[in-house]
Amino acid sequence: MIFVTVGTQLPFDRLVSMIDELAGKHALQVFAQTADPGASYKHIDHAPYLTPDEYDDIIARTTILVGHAGIGTILTAKKVEKPVIVMPRKASLGEHRNEHQLATARHLEGQEGVYIAHDRATLSELLNRNDLTPASFRDTPEKTRLQQFLRNFVYEA
Repeated sequence: MIFVTVGTQLPFDRLVSMIDELAGKHALQVFAQTADPGASYKHIDHAPYLTPDEYDDIIARTTILVGHAGIGTILTAKKVEKPVIVMPRKASLGEHRNEHQLATARHLEGQEGVYIAHDRATLSELLNRNDLTPASFRDTPEKTRLQQFLRNFVYEA
């Protein structure tokens, strides 16, 4: 099962609508947490919000996690060692206040088990692969670079 989560602060209809369309086209089993009580989709199961127990139950059954470029989504994927596909929200499309999710996605690029989809074609390709590597907290060159970047940012600011 594919679990799509957009966090609890803002809906992300661009992502969820793409997933809904792709689920119908490729017969994908998807559950989405939408943050939108008025949302309606044809090909996926969905709810606006989940309790912590519901979230944990769905995560346990998930094979691929899909979400916005929120740190909570990334950390969850790494904790449960599931592949994660990230699509950053864009302020230019009214999906967020600024473009910080694009910056987050750039820094996540190349991390093992973290896949970035900026468009429908990439999202479709990733959802249909069966060789996605699980995300994890293992040390990687990318993780070391990100840690050093953050240290420099914090201590030089």
